[in-house]
Amino acid sequence: MKALTGNRNWMFAIIGSACLVGAAVGMAQKDVSSDVPVAANVHELSNVFRQVSKRAMPSIVSIETVSKTSQVADQKVMPFGDNSPFKDLFENDPRFKDMLKQQQGQPRRAPRRMGTGSGFIINKSGLIMTNSHVVNGADVVKVVLNDGREFTATDIKTDPRSDVAVIKIDAPDLVAIPLGDSSKMEIGDWVLAIGNPFGIGMSVTNGIISAKGRGPGINDREDYLQTDAAINPGNSGGPLLNLRGEVIGINTAISSRSGGYDGVGFAIPVNMARWVSGELIHHGKVKRSFLGVGIQPISNDLSKSFDIKVGQGAIITQVMEGSPAAKADLKTGDIILKFAGKEVSGPRNLQGIVEMLEVGDSYTMELLRDGKHINKQVTMQEMPNSFSVAKNESPLDDSSKKKQKTSVNDLKIEVQALTKDLASQLGYSDDVHGVVITSVEPGSAAEEAGLMKGMIIEKIGTTEVSTMDQFNLGLKEAKDKDSVLLLVRNHSGARFIVVQK
Repeated sequence: MKALTGNRNWMFAIIGSACLVGAAVGMAQKDVSSDVPVAANVHELSNVFRQVSKRAMPSIVSIETVSKTSQVADQKVMPFGDNSPFKDLFENDPRFKDMLKQQQGQPRRAPRRMGTGSGFIINKSGLIMTNSHVVNGADVVKVVLNDGREFTATDIKTDPRSDVAVIKIDAPDLVAIPLGDSSKMEIGDWVLAIGNPFGIGMSVTNGIISAKGRGPGINDREDYLQTDAAINPGNSGGPLLNLRGEVIGINTAISSRSGGYDGVGFAIPVNMARWVSGELIHHGKVKRSFLGVGIQPISNDLSKSFDIKVGQGAIITQVMEGSPAAKADLKTGDIILKFAGKEVSGPRNLQGIVEMLEVGDSYTMELLRDGKHINKQVTMQEMPNSFSVAKNESPLDDSSKKKQKTSVNDLKIEVQALTKDLASQLGYSDDVHGVVITSVEPGSAAEEAGLMKGMIIEKIGTTEVSTMDQFNLGLKEAKDKDSVLLLVRNHSGARFIVVQK
């Protein structure tokens, strides 16, 4: 089970098992009159669970993966595994260090890696949807149907960005499960999750949709449904169903402190999965459109600075050279309100709109720029395979401050001009402009807002910053305001920060 450490010491565990795809149409609720026994309504709900499970089971599969053995030489192997709690003992005790040295340089076979997961049949021709992480890198993918028949997948297509995969088996008498509409699911709707947890066999759990639009930072592309239906290792790739028996999501991950079910699970919305699977089936890969911008949501502080509602739109923090955004003359500080006829309510929402647009087609974008509404025509391009953002910070040496440093009393920070040599030392490209922060006063409002040594300040309010004079001018213009709006950059990208005075 692959795991990531998240906020509050929660572990985000990608479940190496079947994900449950949820269906998006909930059961209509009826008013319960005083003369209707509660037990009758409970029995009715139980019958719904029973019927949905019975209809869905023939379409749910277990997936077993095997990676072949390989020769491994000159590799340090830690007894009990690299993550063993006894790692320090083996590395530091002289007796065990000698044993490990003797093992080095001796060719030996790496152990066979086996994994389990779940999936569901989406077409009678043998197409099965599951998670990319369940089958990616496997040499053999075995599919076990609910009736006990076993087949080997012959065609495996994966999309790691969304964690969706489509595999194919050649088998007769298959039953496909219907796909629903995840956009119609609301918080509180009942759902059922089906999969093969811990490899013990097909199991059904129930719960509700706990939240929508979650992004715990597991994949590049995520807009998860959150559910409290019990999901455990082995459920990855299995379906999350609505009470009509339609798939509304693929169960993919859990947030857990114990490594097992803690009441927080995440499912890929089936609307996203349906589009991704269609791309994989027809093109063999996912052809995504992209804008070529860095964006951030409108927070409470930013909403006051830009006079816009919290959560409305997405603000541009960077425009990449040669991108569709650059060709459409989009600018840093523009707030995207609508695109392709759809309202924008944040970065993930915008990403979902953009990626499904047709490459080569033009679409209208409504922007808020300097308080005015304007429209731009944007022609989409295909996202490059290498599209990513570096995330490593570069420290700023005290020796690089020199005499160009200046004290800024209002913000409690010190900055200096960003020269080409200094930019190179800090790991920034030549086209980055602004002033670099050399120190931040501990406990100051600037520190609380997130300003850090080594960050580049590119803009103050509406003033572009390339020199110290421009920086000081921007401060002067913000002198009578309660807060200062800064566009700052580090190696993760650019973003707006509001510093209270």
